[in-house]
Amino acid sequence: MPDSSSYPLNIVILAAGKGTRMHSSTPKVLHKLAGTSLLAHVINTAESLNPSKIIVVYGYGGEAVPQAFAGKNITWVKQTEQLGTGHAVQQTVPYLDTDATTLILLGDVPLVSADRCKSLIEAAHQQLALLTVIKPEPKGYGRIVRNEQCLPQRIVEEKDATEAERAIKEVNSGIIAVANTHLKNWLTRLDNNNAQREYYLTDIVAMAANDCVAINAEVCDDEWQVTGINSKLDLAAVERVYQTRLAQKLLQGGVTLHDPARLDIRGSLTTGQDVEIDVGCIFEGEVTLADGVKIGAYCVIKDASIGANTIVAPFSHIDQATIANDCRIGPYARIRPGTELNTAAHIGNFVEIKNSQIDTGSKVNHLSYVGDTTVGKNVNIGAGVITCNYDGVNKSRTVIGDNAFIGSDAQLIAPVTIGANATIGAGSTISKDAPAGELTVSRGRQVTVPGWKRPVKK
Repeated sequence: MPDSSSYPLNIVILAAGKGTRMHSSTPKVLHKLAGTSLLAHVINTAESLNPSKIIVVYGYGGEAVPQAFAGKNITWVKQTEQLGTGHAVQQTVPYLDTDATTLILLGDVPLVSADRCKSLIEAAHQQLALLTVIKPEPKGYGRIVRNEQCLPQRIVEEKDATEAERAIKEVNSGIIAVANTHLKNWLTRLDNNNAQREYYLTDIVAMAANDCVAINAEVCDDEWQVTGINSKLDLAAVERVYQTRLAQKLLQGGVTLHDPARLDIRGSLTTGQDVEIDVGCIFEGEVTLADGVKIGAYCVIKDASIGANTIVAPFSHIDQATIANDCRIGPYARIRPGTELNTAAHIGNFVEIKNSQIDTGSKVNHLSYVGDTTVGKNVNIGAGVITCNYDGVNKSRTVIGDNAFIGSDAQLIAPVTIGANATIGAGSTISKDAPAGELTVSRGRQVTVPGWKRPVKK
């Protein structure tokens, strides 16, 4: 069998359908599986095969589909009328390389693997290859009709099938690989003489048989790889299969998952040894967890790197941040974009950090907001401290030196610098630089009003 890398490969992805059963104004192929659109999953698989070109046929949703993939090296072909799969592929003929093999994929079948595609491409060299699947309940699918020698002869759609043909369990997946010399010829011969008055791409199978072109039908042993998504029910089912398979890979790699069924990965998750993840966690974008990291229940972590032996307590959110080794975060902490925590930093409950650098050993443990701030080593920031970084127009920075102590309920009005070893008295509003090594206090005078009475309800 020839190596698929020895001849050109074109990939056509059919993505023009509306998806009526999705009950949505969003084109079906832009609905998301694990945080990524269905079509993006298929395009990613296509790109991994190193084709000479990728052609996507789009239609419903207008330019929303190509706009979602701006910058990709894709040829976009619009199918203005929905006249069947054969008509869709006909639109791509001007862009197909004559000496290439074309792999036809479906924009709503996101789990097909690159390995499965490679096998089909190799089977199609100078001929035709079909990917089929055995379905105990084949209703609604095109049936694979074989001859007495068990060779595929044609595909019959259910509405055009006889009672005997409807009893066939082997069905068409819609994924086909074919030499372009044959494909271009067969596409000119398609007609719509059928129950749905559509141009069926599947009719090329009968043409191949009549032309004595070899037809290879590979039966896929993993039905989910060829499962199409036509409704929100289908989407939910495939989502859970996808997440379960990701969880199994993590478990096989040594990650402890408290419940594999309660995990969502919407991007990529890279883990070291002895990582532990509690229930209900969501990982988005590119996330890395180093050795010994423990993630508590119901955390949301996006585009973040977390260093070895760091513990993230339950209900914490981390977004576009870098966390070093041996840190402690949460519970109920919010770490926002641009934050960098150095070794052994502590961020406690109901603390929000934004665009700030917290150096080694520093602590912000209770009910505080630290934004646009550079915090030195071994700083203690008390409960309820706020860095006032926004004046309504501009953002300004606060700098806190090593070993400073910021008393509870202080407000630091940026731009301001707190010197090394400085102490800020609780309840102070600091609008000027506080010198190193000194106690700085800024409070209003305490007054007692004799004889004052609380108002009573009238």
